[in-house]
Amino acid sequence: MRPIRLATGLATATVLSVTASGCVTVHGELEVVPAATRSEAAQALKAFTSAYNAADKAYDPALDADRVTGPLGAINQAGLKARQKNHPDGNPDHSPLELTDATYLIPKKAGWPRWFLADTDSNRDQDGGETDSRWLVVFVKSGPDAGWKAAYLSVVRPSRLPAFAKDDDGLARPVAADSAALAVAPEDLSTQYTQYLQKGAPDVFAPGSATSGWRETRRTTRRAGFSYQYIDQPLDSGSFGPLGLETDDGGALVFFSSKHFERQTAAKGLRPPLNSDAEALLTGEVESTLTKERVSGQLVYVPKKGSPKDGGKVVLLNRLPGLTAAKGS
Repeated sequence: MRPIRLATGLATATVLSVTASGCVTVHGELEVVPAATRSEAAQALKAFTSAYNAADKAYDPALDADRVTGPLGAINQAGLKARQKNHPDGNPDHSPLELTDATYLIPKKAGWPRWFLADTDSNRDQDGGETDSRWLVVFVKSGPDAGWKAAYLSVVRPSRLPAFAKDDDGLARPVAADSAALAVAPEDLSTQYTQYLQKGAPDVFAPGSATSGWRETRRTTRRAGFSYQYIDQPLDSGSFGPLGLETDDGGALVFFSSKHFERQTAAKGLRPPLNSDAEALLTGEVESTLTKERVSGQLVYVPKKGSPKDGGKVVLLNRLPGLTAAKGS
């Protein structure tokens, strides 16, 4: 299996706000309409893939800066910046990404921003095998004259994806950020996730590698002469806001963002180690401490309130983190 290099080809940011009503009115547009046509969605996916490949091949963040936003922008802008510094001649291992077999889940909404989900098959796995996966790309458009930009990307095994609810026109049903019908409202996911990572509460997340497993990894990380500190912060406004679609069982599939800091402090006479990416993004000088900052995009299944499914807890299906900054002192 070829490694999935997700942090090398995406950049910059735009504005995406998710309100309690799930819509924003601009230029007096109050009519509830499909966020995009299927041909428009297909063109957005094609343009994104082309820009991603150009940026990844050259390690040049400017080449896809107008095609991405949100957590992908933060993660991959930093990734391209680091790799451009370490490989000024470009990516010697570039292999073009292909996203095919696309299904477009397009919700209706009024005003701006608008968004849709592209459920695709990539050439980074073996179809039907143990590595088979679907690449879910969320596209947003901030206004009538703006372009479509990819805000979230998650990689999920097909068997883990729930069936989506559809309206009478066969379109996806969006979930309001403040929905009271779910076990956790989408607008609260980032705060509750970061609180859980810090102190184990609220206990609303099902056990897994990015929930209980990550807390245990932090607790048991040991290295002679070094100490570790972790800080987690919610990231839930603007282009980092949550986006969700209703599932057939009354639950929801929701994308949300978060920010994480890891501080490594060395005993006297020692120095925290630096890898090439951290060094390329470093500010300050590493003497006794190194603080790494990461942005993360999560995809979760949220059951409806009172559902016995998965014990009524939020299931984390995929987490995409990326180093965005490093600071020495």
